[in-house]
Amino acid sequence: MPFSSECCLGGPVITSVVVSYQVRPEAVAEHLRLIEAIFTQLHAEQPGNVEYKVVRLADGVSFVHVSSADTADGSNPLPGLSAFQEFGRDIAARVATAPVPTAADIIGSYVPPAGLTSLPPGDSGTAS
Repeated sequence: MPFSSECCLGGPVITSVVVSYQVRPEAVAEHLRLIEAIFTQLHAEQPGNVEYKVVRLADGVSFVHVSSADTADGSNPLPGLSAFQEFGRDIAARVATAPVPTAADIIGSYVPPAGLTSLPPGDSGTAS
């Protein structure tokens, strides 16, 4: 659900951010491994207050992260994940352009109840 009716009544607030950047070609494999570790931790812990998606663009080095969180204070729980902290630890050595975070409003979102069926079992879609 993209909107929270509780936002104006002092309840949880859904906040979203889009982050885009480019990675150095020689760092792509390690970068993908670190992203996959984030998804492994998310799948294991199954937090109910965050949505997260990462896409790699056709050039193979450009990445876009989209994160939405539903928390009382508008904060995002992703930075609290150990895998996310590991991802950020040496990011300056991996990126060719600095990550640019931009606040965003989710207008709509759809995920099929059974998920996408074109991905092989266990494939998060991060590696190609």
